[in-house]
Amino acid sequence: MGLYNDTVMENFLNPKNVGEIENPDGVGIYGSPVCGDMMQMQIKVDENDVITDCKFKTFGCGSAIASSSMATQMIIGKTVEEALKITNKDVVDELGGLPAVKIHCSVLADHAIKSAIYDYAQKHGKTYKGLEGFDPNADDDDEHGTCGL
Repeated sequence: MGLYNDTVMENFLNPKNVGEIENPDGVGIYGSPVCGDMMQMQIKVDENDVITDCKFKTFGCGSAIASSSMATQMIIGKTVEEALKITNKDVVDELGGLPAVKIHCSVLADHAIKSAIYDYAQKHGKTYKGLEGFDPNADDDDEHGTCGL
């Protein structure tokens, strides 16, 4: 497994925050039509706009699972606005890097989390600067790689 560092392997083999939240405040589902990866993120948000829990389910390769696991760990305890500032590059950096052909997995995780926050905002009549221009149904094939590795 020379392509992947220990942090990626740990988050793939022992992913954190897998599963579902009972009565989530926001749900985001995002997938890549190119490689077939699908991610579902669910969030719980408290009265202070702090994400208190985040769970994921991912159908995909090891990099997709590791990216999902790391992304959930990164947003728990952050305010919604702070979570919206986390980029796919931040996820890759926290993982210690991904092979170039797998960077799209971090993009999927980033989009799934933003989709969950978007769902939360819609349900609660909230607006966030970090969601300006965000379309949860947008599909940019340029962001997706292939899952051949």
